[in-house]
Amino acid sequence: MSLLLDSGPRKRLAVLGLDGLPLDLARTLGAALPNLNRIAGRATTVRAELPELSPVNWTSFFTGAGPEEHGVFGFSRLDPDTYELRVSDFTDVSCPTIFDRLGDHGLVSRFINLPNTYPMRPLRGMGVSGFVSRDLAKAVYPPFLQARLAEADYRLEADTSRRAADLDFLLDGLRDTLRSRLAALDMLWPDLGWDLFVLVFTETDRLFHFFMDAVVHPDHPHHLSCMRFLADWDCALGAFLARYDALPEPKRLLVMADHGFTEIKTEVCLNTWLKREGLLRFDGPPADEWDMTHLSGESKAFALDPGRIYIHRRDRFRRGTVRNRDAQALAKRIAAKLMDLTCQGEPVMEAVHSGADLYPGSTSEQTPDLVCQPRPGFDLKAKSDRENIFGLHGRTGTHTVDGAIFMDTHGSRPVRMRDIGQTILHHFDITE
Repeated sequence: MSLLLDSGPRKRLAVLGLDGLPLDLARTLGAALPNLNRIAGRATTVRAELPELSPVNWTSFFTGAGPEEHGVFGFSRLDPDTYELRVSDFTDVSCPTIFDRLGDHGLVSRFINLPNTYPMRPLRGMGVSGFVSRDLAKAVYPPFLQARLAEADYRLEADTSRRAADLDFLLDGLRDTLRSRLAALDMLWPDLGWDLFVLVFTETDRLFHFFMDAVVHPDHPHHLSCMRFLADWDCALGAFLARYDALPEPKRLLVMADHGFTEIKTEVCLNTWLKREGLLRFDGPPADEWDMTHLSGESKAFALDPGRIYIHRRDRFRRGTVRNRDAQALAKRIAAKLMDLTCQGEPVMEAVHSGADLYPGSTSEQTPDLVCQPRPGFDLKAKSDRENIFGLHGRTGTHTVDGAIFMDTHGSRPVRMRDIGQTILHHFDITE
């Protein structure tokens, strides 16, 4: 560990995360939301890492690395012996974070609601983890924060179980999380004893998944309710921006989203498609949509969220039967057929990438053989119990690879999420 000597005022860097916010929508909404308008007026875009999911992209941000280095390829991980799935979390991150690297140089980081940092681990600073956090005691560092946040009735996550069936219930929950993030901001910001500060608002992602149609169409019956909530959200942005404005120089602000968003045309279940192609079979009925434990040894391939395809190789999975010498040819056939897949005459896929090409040098057992990149509006799924390839299941918005908002008061133009992490390191002159 090398500690930097105090050579002058802190070069503070503040990062505002706006989960799932596309620049084009931000510019439209900015006409009615002044704080968002301030950001969107000087913003550009950044490209999501593939797959375009929050755990993959926020992890790429806070490590400054791609999945081939940090080891997070999706929401879930499959045990190759038992075929059981579990949710990816911070324990799966296999390389140092930017907070680790700043700490090695004597710099202090603080963050609030940062996805895929649960369960929290020690850092030089303070942190409150974000999605998927379940237990407040494991979601904070240092431990004394638990009592202070509990006293403030801090909510880790809004309840989205009612989905699109109850907008008022969802918005009430999202307002609770907005209040919680601001309460944490009041605790962690004021002493200015930090060099890097990250606050992530995830409310846009939750709202857009279930009510994207209501947000983008002024004639939708729920449009005004959504806009009233977004006005509250904009006030929360303003609270953060006001704190940034009051910082002494030198200072820098980054605003970013982890992926874009658009209206859904249809969900596309890849496991159902693989079944139709005779490549996937279950020996018994799955217990639920995530159950892969009944995967048959006769299966040649299967998918995990949202578009990761794995060849069922005998040297990789306990019940696998595909020989190594046949795996590459099979993957190429699957990729070619998926590129020909259409829905109502429209191609579904923008590209089907080889995992080896997309994640060069990866040695993780979780590295997919193929990664599907859908065209905008096609929401890829990997359910084990669906009968239909295409259909809508309660969501009206889905992620996009391109279009995520990005703004830097110093004018940088990162290409991918990992580049934002590298930008932070370079700001603090950390290059090794």
